[in-house]
Amino acid sequence: MNKKRKINIGLVGTGAWGWNLLRNYAEMPDFNLVACCDMKKSNLKKIHTSYPDVKTTSSFNDILKMEEIDAISVATTASNHYRIAKAALLAGKDIYVEKPFTLTSDDAKELRDLSRKKKKILMVGHLLLYHPVVRELKRVIQSGEIGDIYYIYGQRLNLGKIRKDENALWSFAPHDVSVILYLLDSVPVKVCATGSCYLQKGVQDVVFMTLFFKDGKIAHIHMSWLDPHKIRRMTVVGSKKMAVFDDMQPTEKLRIYDKGAIRPGEILPYSDAITIREGDIHIPMVKMKEPLRLECEHFAECVRERKKPLSDAQNGLDVVKILEAAQKSLDNAGKPEKV
Repeated sequence: MNKKRKINIGLVGTGAWGWNLLRNYAEMPDFNLVACCDMKKSNLKKIHTSYPDVKTTSSFNDILKMEEIDAISVATTASNHYRIAKAALLAGKDIYVEKPFTLTSDDAKELRDLSRKKKKILMVGHLLLYHPVVRELKRVIQSGEIGDIYYIYGQRLNLGKIRKDENALWSFAPHDVSVILYLLDSVPVKVCATGSCYLQKGVQDVVFMTLFFKDGKIAHIHMSWLDPHKIRRMTVVGSKKMAVFDDMQPTEKLRIYDKGAIRPGEILPYSDAITIREGDIHIPMVKMKEPLRLECEHFAECVRERKKPLSDAQNGLDVVKILEAAQKSLDNAGKPEKV
């Protein structure tokens, strides 16, 4: 593809999050938003009013038949991701799929293999991997400043939108799981999850999930849409320092704590062997930019240069396998499940 030519893109799904994608595609010089598809007439009317040059349709097949379209972006309900993505790949389109990638690992694997066979870009919308603070946290970890990572825990809580078609695990966990895999550069060997359904039968409002890694690291995530606090926080505890990424802070979203426990190598009584270190708090200067805009720019770069996305199909598959195992554990009263 000519690097100077805009990427002709079609968008399927223009609800609350799909509208954010629409806005970026319409405003970015990388894209030419050709058409949008949605089943709701009110959404199509809104698009026609705000972006009159963009074609609108309620039929996905109309999008597939548009030969001028290079790539398709999918922001529908998760249950439709596999069907739409497969059809797009078979039609020879590059594709971006919002999280969760699919609802089964078999479907995710099939899409991964199909994208490779067709030599098409398949990118999954793991938004936080493009967050400037997450990128900086990764750099800090790689520099050795934190030391060896002991454990990570995340909190994604709110008294917010209560969904009927997916539980808190499938709605929230893709964000934190994708970040944990990115920071540790590893996938867990087993997972356990517990939770409860308070508002709707069969739909867990709150979930506690723990990931266990081969090298002894653990990661824990608390997810809920039935909580008095709105929290988007991740804490990394290392042998040298500790780091906290708090996305609810308007500024200073990342803090590095020079805190830790020191245990000398010599044999001493327990009370004498471990000392606590309290040091300074460092707040790195991170230049902020909308993560979704950065994610869209990365998709454009991958389509133009035919490069593997950071959140590629394999990354999407890894996350779905973890969610699948966690759901199985959730259904079996927290029994640990292999990933």
